[in-house]
Amino acid sequence: MRLFIAFCFTLMPGIAATWTGSLVDAKCYQTIEQNHSPTDTETYVDRDKDMEIRFCRPKAKTRAFAVVDFNGQSFTLDSAGNTQAAELVQNAAKGTKRFWVTVTGEMSKNTVKVDSLVASK
Repeated sequence: MRLFIAFCFTLMPGIAATWTGSLVDAKCYQTIEQNHSPTDTETYVDRDKDMEIRFCRPKAKTRAFAVVDFNGQSFTLDSAGNTQAAELVQNAAKGTKRFWVTVTGEMSKNTVKVDSLVASK
């Protein structure tokens, strides 16, 4: 019986999940996350995540996007998600300082295969 249940789970397609967070420029955010002293042992204690998110807010020319959730964890979007995010940024009101989004899709490693990406508040 256990073998049958395990077999069923391996055949089951990935289950979609939903994440909410801030949309950021993936390259900018990755650079900031890697920019710390190699001898620094207090990795997140003295970091201002909100400032990092505001600094890396996406612009009209941004092509690679990431989402930073409320816990400070980030993940990148696949090409379909990047296209949807670019459209969202292009259509946003001028002067928008922060893009809150809800992403639905399947996580693979640190990238989400996006089914939908919508602006949220």
